[in-house]
Amino acid sequence: MRTRELAVPGALEFTPDLHRDDRGLFVSTFEEREFRPLFPVRQASQSVSRRGVVRGVHYTAVSPGTEKYVHCPRGAALDFVVDLRVGSPAFGTWDSVLLDEHHFRAVYLPPGVGHAFVALEDHTVMSYLLSAGYVPEHERAVSVLDPALGLPIPAGLTPVLSDRDREALTLAEAAARGLLPFFALHEEI
Repeated sequence: MRTRELAVPGALEFTPDLHRDDRGLFVSTFEEREFRPLFPVRQASQSVSRRGVVRGVHYTAVSPGTEKYVHCPRGAALDFVVDLRVGSPAFGTWDSVLLDEHHFRAVYLPPGVGHAFVALEDHTVMSYLLSAGYVPEHERAVSVLDPALGLPIPAGLTPVLSDRDREALTLAEAAARGLLPFFALHEEI
């Protein structure tokens, strides 16, 4: 498995080795040895989305936040990591990775980093390993359409948003209301 640092500090892209033969394919989408230290997996979740669905930018409000490991076992998605951590040298910056069923890349998001994606195909499945269980009152969102972030929604797609994501605050509004996480230095993974 190959690891690449993303533009958001602490966020990583993983590209696994694919083993193909005349029977098909075998891939390990998560390898513990790639994490030092390994975050405790407390929940595994999946979402299924049709083409054009945009989910995010989601983050957890409580300290220390939720670590996420995300991959796409079916379909394709343009995945975004967004630095929402007040005090981070990269505050407001983002990076993107194409996650799909052909390359099986995965993205790791440290606490305080927001997550969003755009489903590029019908029946896109996103799989999540999370360091904390879902607690609705701890979940927050920043607008994926915030012009200040400038996330590139692919041309030709009409974004399909939930009410929560459609009504999400801009990054500046969330910061002004004190709703964003704070940057803390963590050990390197």
